[in-house]
Amino acid sequence: MSTHITVPLLDLKAQYDAIRDEIEPVVREVIESQWFIMGPNINALEEDVARYCHAEHAVGCASGSDAILLALMALGVGPGDEVIVPTYTFFSTAGSVHRLGAKPVFADIDPVTYNVTADTIRQAAGCCKNLKAIMPVHLFGQMVDMPSMIALGKELGVPVIEDAAQAIGSRDASGAWAGQTGDIGCFSFFPSKNLGAFGDGGICTTNNDSYAEVMAMLRNHGGKPKYYHRIVGLNSRLDAMHAAVLRVKLPYLDGWTEGRQKNAAFYDKAFADAGAKTSATPLHEGGLPIRTPEPAPAGARHIYNQYVIRVPEAIRDELRAHLGEKKIGNEVYYPVPLHRQDCFADLGYTEGALPLAEQAAKETIAIPIYPECTDEQKKYVVDTIVAYVNAHATVTA
Repeated sequence: MSTHITVPLLDLKAQYDAIRDEIEPVVREVIESQWFIMGPNINALEEDVARYCHAEHAVGCASGSDAILLALMALGVGPGDEVIVPTYTFFSTAGSVHRLGAKPVFADIDPVTYNVTADTIRQAAGCCKNLKAIMPVHLFGQMVDMPSMIALGKELGVPVIEDAAQAIGSRDASGAWAGQTGDIGCFSFFPSKNLGAFGDGGICTTNNDSYAEVMAMLRNHGGKPKYYHRIVGLNSRLDAMHAAVLRVKLPYLDGWTEGRQKNAAFYDKAFADAGAKTSATPLHEGGLPIRTPEPAPAGARHIYNQYVIRVPEAIRDELRAHLGEKKIGNEVYYPVPLHRQDCFADLGYTEGALPLAEQAAKETIAIPIYPECTDEQKKYVVDTIVAYVNAHATVTA
């Protein structure tokens, strides 16, 4: 294998080069119009995203984190309330709850999908005294089972917020689209997402007319009409430049998703041929000690925002360093579960409280999955990982 190969974790330049001739004219149009805040590009993008997500409404905002914040605010979450969130996710899921003076209550994960389940959320709800909402995350581009989440929300008497920051275009086995069936869905347009802007951006989807109206007010200081305020909001408007770029990109999204799925299938087969198993088989149960993502169930659609493998804790960080030396991009999502973050120490969670998430944080690695990744690059990634793990198998004994 040639040693000159470089495989970044993500190559946004390759994506941009393919659509440069469509992007640059719309950017110039925004500049020439001098209409940078709200306006026709925002309205059109909201209509496009609502249609794509099979939702009635979409409300653009300044970031995926603000999308969560707006959803929580629209549902009346405030001081003293509790919101159940996964412990194994990006910080803003819980950080947005905390910003409103509410308490994040952490749920453990399913070690096969890395998502929360109705059972793990129900277990977390057992310690709640003032539960206001549940917020499952569709992690890495694979949806949670939304019918069970909707049923659980009704059982607990609270709304369901979908944190779909990594999951635009995903579907679960029931056919539900990310952001379609929860009370509010929250998406991120951070540049590294499958549908990324040229900076921070986000959007909320909902089928509830009232929630849509309130979020549209909240993102603009709570004013409607201008300078008249019945509620206090924040400044969280999606830039027109980002909206224009996203409108060009959205028609390509399904093709990019197919590219990621094709790359995932390549990895699945190559690792399996080397003796790896899927995440449905724990590492201690034998075979080459590499675990690949369990394929999505029939009827579901995994968009592979990340392709996450699992290796023994004893060699995970050394393997990452080796990949770095071989010019192979990789990342750990996420090295510290939220219940073990210093800023949430006052919530009283101890080590071992949510063991499945804690172990995943020590064993997982995300490897390149972007659609432009070539077969030569993917083979280099697989060969490098397999060779290292085979050479260090005694470390895992």
